[in-house]
Amino acid sequence: MKLVFMGTPDFSVPVLQALAKHHEVVAVYSQPPRPAGRGKADRASPVQQAAEALGIPVRHPVNFKTPEAVAEFAALGADIAVVVAYGLILPQVILDAPSLGCLNIHASLLPRWRGAAPIHRAIMAGDKETGICIMQMEAGLDTGPVRLTRSTPIGAEETTQDLHDRLSQMGAEMIVEALETMPPAVQQPPGETYATKIDKAEAKVDWTRPAVEIDRLIRGLSPFPGAWTMVGGERVKLLRSRLAEGQGAPGQVLQGFTIACGEGAVEITLAQREGKKPSPAADILRGLTLPARL
Repeated sequence: MKLVFMGTPDFSVPVLQALAKHHEVVAVYSQPPRPAGRGKADRASPVQQAAEALGIPVRHPVNFKTPEAVAEFAALGADIAVVVAYGLILPQVILDAPSLGCLNIHASLLPRWRGAAPIHRAIMAGDKETGICIMQMEAGLDTGPVRLTRSTPIGAEETTQDLHDRLSQMGAEMIVEALETMPPAVQQPPGETYATKIDKAEAKVDWTRPAVEIDRLIRGLSPFPGAWTMVGGERVKLLRSRLAEGQGAPGQVLQGFTIACGEGAVEITLAQREGKKPSPAADILRGLTLPARL
């Protein structure tokens, strides 16, 4: 097929690479370069970097509100557009431009977790499974009929990064299959939930909460934005954890980096001090003395 690819972050890269092996990708749309790193120099998105490595032209309009942007998209004459975490709302005129419309790869089992942060929310909610849906796009937020779906269990110690990487590869495999077979679209069942964007205020650990909730919070927010707690006057990110034996007052340090919660306890296995790289808990504790209670 002759297709347009629209995506921006790391999650989208394996999908673009898989499509380029099987189809003619005539153009890639991605968010424009933005300041990043210590020097705040403009940095191209992961998708733009991947597209340039493949020799595919990249476009990054601010939006599709101008006649020029719409005309440029339509002039590509694409059979279909594949959209994966692009970052712009597509108006109906864009959705209708390719002859077969636009397909979206969404990282949840729709209609559960429509919206911006489905991987984070699935872990934070304690879901036992999630998956990928290949959806025919329409004007609503992740409301279109689903052409292909596949589920996968969520591991007991899995973080958002772990699940992100697995689902990205699943999406790449599934979109190739979907374009080969174009299975019929099936309307989503009722029972939608919304994966609202992560608010940084959610990231502070409240040790009075049950251990099971704190463990989900830590894993669900890893690696970004990262759940955190104060150790003395330093903010420490907590990036991996597991449920542990023990009990005590909320925030009490029981042993090593095992912390008592409102119910039960959590063992921190990976953390990050300010200005430093993520490190195993044992390494963190060699240079950081925990107080009796966080």
